[in-house]
Amino acid sequence: METTQRGHEWYAKAERRIAGMTLAFGAVAGAAVAIAGYPKWSAGIAIGALLAWVNFRWFEQGVTAVVRVAQAQIGAPKPRISMWVWVKMFARYGVIGVLLYTTWALWRVPVVAMLAGLCALGAAVMAESIYEIMGRAN
Repeated sequence: METTQRGHEWYAKAERRIAGMTLAFGAVAGAAVAIAGYPKWSAGIAIGALLAWVNFRWFEQGVTAVVRVAQAQIGAPKPRISMWVWVKMFARYGVIGVLLYTTWALWRVPVVAMLAGLCALGAAVMAESIYEIMGRAN
């Protein structure tokens, strides 16, 4: 049981680092682009990074809920998962799409900039992977 608890703590710390780095990478990239004189691109990167963070959090919450329900209903013939969990898991793509379109339509923030901001999550995952590899090498 102690090993399982340690594993949960390790994953929780990694998830917190990824979430924080997603926002940090978006903020740094957005600031750099703003300093370079492209305010709409800066806003797009920041919006994309924020949406990537929301996407990550909703996915994490959805997976956690599914795992808890499945574990609580071990032995049940058909585990029941609330509709809200499924909505949160899959509607996030629609929410991101609607927000991207709305931001572009209302304020003409470049879509490519917002998509670049969404990549902050990928950069954060890669940074976390490098952090874990380097930490294990020592």
